[in-house]
Amino acid sequence: MPSSVIAAYHYNEATHILTIKYVSGIVYEYLGVPVAVYDEMKKWTSKGSFLNKKIKGNYDFRKVEEE
Repeated sequence: MPSSVIAAYHYNEATHILTIKYVSGIVYEYLGVPVAVYDEMKKWTSKGSFLNKKIKGNYDFRKVEEE
């Protein structure tokens, strides 16, 4: 999953939280993301584009940590 924006991502199906670690080291949790949206994200070649089009602005988020 090479991305110029996303270093890593993880989805917790029990809590519907999508965790995104950006290449800058900043980590955000996007809340209430349905599993269907996460499944769609896995299929996209550009995870950054998916994030911008389908996640940002559509789900609440919180900053978790910065490395």
